[in-house]
Amino acid sequence: MKAVAAVSVVEDNYRPSDDEEFMNERQLDFFRKKLLAWKEDILRESRETLTNLQAETENHPDLVDRASSETDRALELRTRDRQRKLISKIDEALRRIEDGSYGFCEETGEPIGLARLEARPTATLSVEAQERHERRERVHRDD
Repeated sequence: MKAVAAVSVVEDNYRPSDDEEFMNERQLDFFRKKLLAWKEDILRESRETLTNLQAETENHPDLVDRASSETDRALELRTRDRQRKLISKIDEALRRIEDGSYGFCEETGEPIGLARLEARPTATLSVEAQERHERRERVHRDD
């Protein structure tokens, strides 16, 4: 029993390394756990927001207080909507882990890079491909 606990502690301290084979089982497991934990945090925050919004059904007699409360509520709802979209991206990343395409650029097929994936686990493009994409967006936006 103690050996199992020691292994899980070691696994919790694991960080992917460029010295390993790219997207081996250990790295995939690391990113799967990271994505699932991130998703659970977002869902927990959403539940807390819903509870808080339901509790804040006060009627503010002062117009300024009411406006401030409505602004806060709108900002919170907009944040939750962005997080809902993020959950969709997390789910897509989890699907890519399952189908074996996680960690590889959708455009070039090259590895995205561990540092980028640790910073942005939902990334689908390498840094170079993302930069090209953003340059094209700027050019087309100016048209």
